[in-house]
Amino acid sequence: MEIKVPELSLVLLIGSSGSGKSTFAAKHFNQYEVVSSDICRGIVSNDENSQKASQDAFDVLNFIIEKRLKNGLLTVVDATNVQKQARKNLLNLAKKYHTLPVALVLDMPQKVCEERNKEREDRNFGNHVIRNQQQQLRKSIRGLKKEGFRKTYVLKGEEEVEAVTGVVREKLYNDKKDVHGPFDIIGDIHGCYDETIELLEKLGYVMNQVEDNGSNYGIEVTHPEGRKVIFLGDLVDRGPKSPEVLKLVMSMVRSEVALCVPGNHDIKLQKKLSGRDVQLKHGLEVTMEQLEGASDAFLEDVREFLYSLVSHYILDNGKLVVAHAGVKEEMQGRGSGAVRSFCLYGETTGEIDEFGLPVRYNWASEYRGSAKVVYGHTPVPEAEWFNKTIDIDTGCVFGGKLTALCYPEEELISVDAAKVYSEPVKPLEAGSSSGMSHQQEYDDLLVIDDVIGKRIVQTRLRNNLTIKEENSIAALEVMSRFAINPKWLIYLPPTMSPCETSDLPNYLEHPKEAINYFKKRGVEQLVCEEKHMGSRVVLVVCKNEEVVLKRFGIENEGIGVCYTRTGRNFFNDQTIEKEFLSRVQSALTKSGFWEQFETDWVCLDAELMPWSAKAQSLLKDQYAAVGTSAQKSLSAVEEVLQKTQSRGVEGIEQLLSKVTDKRGTVDKYIDAYRNYCWEVKSISDYKLAPFHILATEGHVHVDKDHQWHMEKIQSICEADKEIFRITPYKIVNTKSEESIQEVIDWWTDLTAKGGEGMVVKSFDFITRGKDGLQQPAIKCRGSEYLRIIYGPEYDLPENLERLKNRGLSRKRSLALREFALGIESLERFVQQEPLRRVHETVFGVLALESEEVDPRL
Repeated sequence: MEIKVPELSLVLLIGSSGSGKSTFAAKHFNQYEVVSSDICRGIVSNDENSQKASQDAFDVLNFIIEKRLKNGLLTVVDATNVQKQARKNLLNLAKKYHTLPVALVLDMPQKVCEERNKEREDRNFGNHVIRNQQQQLRKSIRGLKKEGFRKTYVLKGEEEVEAVTGVVREKLYNDKKDVHGPFDIIGDIHGCYDETIELLEKLGYVMNQVEDNGSNYGIEVTHPEGRKVIFLGDLVDRGPKSPEVLKLVMSMVRSEVALCVPGNHDIKLQKKLSGRDVQLKHGLEVTMEQLEGASDAFLEDVREFLYSLVSHYILDNGKLVVAHAGVKEEMQGRGSGAVRSFCLYGETTGEIDEFGLPVRYNWASEYRGSAKVVYGHTPVPEAEWFNKTIDIDTGCVFGGKLTALCYPEEELISVDAAKVYSEPVKPLEAGSSSGMSHQQEYDDLLVIDDVIGKRIVQTRLRNNLTIKEENSIAALEVMSRFAINPKWLIYLPPTMSPCETSDLPNYLEHPKEAINYFKKRGVEQLVCEEKHMGSRVVLVVCKNEEVVLKRFGIENEGIGVCYTRTGRNFFNDQTIEKEFLSRVQSALTKSGFWEQFETDWVCLDAELMPWSAKAQSLLKDQYAAVGTSAQKSLSAVEEVLQKTQSRGVEGIEQLLSKVTDKRGTVDKYIDAYRNYCWEVKSISDYKLAPFHILATEGHVHVDKDHQWHMEKIQSICEADKEIFRITPYKIVNTKSEESIQEVIDWWTDLTAKGGEGMVVKSFDFITRGKDGLQQPAIKCRGSEYLRIIYGPEYDLPENLERLKNRGLSRKRSLALREFALGIESLERFVQQEPLRRVHETVFGVLALESEEVDPRL
């Protein structure tokens, strides 16, 4: 025989000592699924038979069981479990975690148990113990179902135990993770048949009349693209055509073109049809009047159909959950009366509002699950996402709309109600008076617990990334004191690793090594872009201030923001920032960007020049101070040595030559940083060089290659050539030595003229190789620019030799982690996830920036 248990269940092995529970468990269940009281005794006392350790052992046993059930794991309890009180504690755990309890009784003859215990040297208790356990077992067997066990198996004697060929794990009815859609999820219909047909046709479904075979009621519904409908319940009551809606939905479910979960109105109708004493109110009286004259066969069909509906479904590998009134994270994919009740009715606070209706608990405000939850039950004027949940009951029967959510597209499609069929007791709640969405109002407060301490952040590109506690503390300091409004911070760019050190004698960095990084990893095509010496900035620009309020939930902060890679305002003067952003917005408008990308906002990655505009304190306190003091002191030394030499003192020539050469390197050092500085008198003196169109409404453009980005950006730059600078670039074929040499020559000429260098990227935005995700970019800096970084005399042979031993592994690891977090934050924002989810990844980049890495790299 086969024993069948739910895939998620708490299985209690019940039997006297010696009945073979441990042997049975080892044979039919996996090692970690079994929690043994004997093993727990051994853990706490080093003796599996120590009765003195029983209390501690069962504390450990219950703790392990609770953690497993919390994590949704089938758990088998290997203990005698013959006492009702012992089972009660375990049943309470099953109830707490909405897990189905199963009793598996091994009812062995007392003699068999006694003989087995005699053969075990570690068992030293008398037969009276087994006799007592047998008596307790006899009292228990008949009442197991009443105790709350959903399934009970009683195996009598050795033959029945041996006859068990296996334990089959049955999926719960709500588990449809292997069904991936696409879906069209339709909110509460309430008898609005005509609107339902109109909506289905708008969604592309085809309705055909066919011969009535008793189950399809003469209705055949199909979709040319194989889409499937999910009805969120409340099919009946209040509206004009509940019987027609039932026939349509029942036909679609049976032909497998639809799924349906029950609503509270549907269950009330089912109870009425089952002969239960149900009050005819809240629209049920309308439905029953419409069902007058219906055949008994149809009414029975409706009753059975509604009774068969499952409280909620988990779909698309657990990414989507549907339920009539919603479902908490800890209830998803589980089965219990409490789960079914919540899915039907939600949860009330116990209070009554001014309309005499129960006040419902706002479970969505605390939802933090990974799955998206689509539900109805509570009519709203407009469907909007809130903490990855969405209520799509838009009150059709009350004169509102019938709404469908297309999944995975997340597009909302609606049809207006033909009329008001039922006056609502409570008016549909108006939207926010501020113009913000519910989500944005909720996002006004971020919780510190979401970012402090050691954190593990899940990303699409690099799976789990660890943020250390000490780094989180440093990031919190920066974020709380210096960063801009976190609602703007949808992205922070990653750091960039330099290439390996060159084997050429006079170079620390050379294009050959940058290109070889990708060539060794099988990348055949590269994009090499000129590296501008400015400040890395991120620009978020909106079409107008209404878009800022609607999409970002920000008021009175203009049309956008320009911030640095550490989340600080680039411009200290808001007037200048406003004027600058207005120029960028005008260029976007003039170039037709908004229409081309079907968006009203954009996030750009760019370089803003001059470098001196943001680095004044760095220039004054570090570079200029070093240059000026070195120049003056060396000039004085040189003057003294020249006078000494003129007096005929011997042995001065070599020292004078050394000082002269040193002063020459200082002059080069000063010329190097001055090359990136100029006076800013007006907005026109700024130069902006965008190189990534990171995101627009509905899209994160990491699926486009870098040439696409440069070409699209060029049209924006041409719309305002005064402040925009087009970035020169070359495309390189790593299999062509001629192509490689061409870009090396370009870099040599560029850096000889004072250019910083270039950035080498794989042609595709995201590239994976044998060793996983590849560097998003490798920088290769010119010799004179490196003089600013490493000091005036860095290129002396002895210094170069030392610098060529620099290590890049930590820098490259940091770059990849920050890159993954940055893309994750953009994707979360575009998918309209809560701010805390976007903020988590942005905060992660800022935290990683405090890791100990040589800042000169």
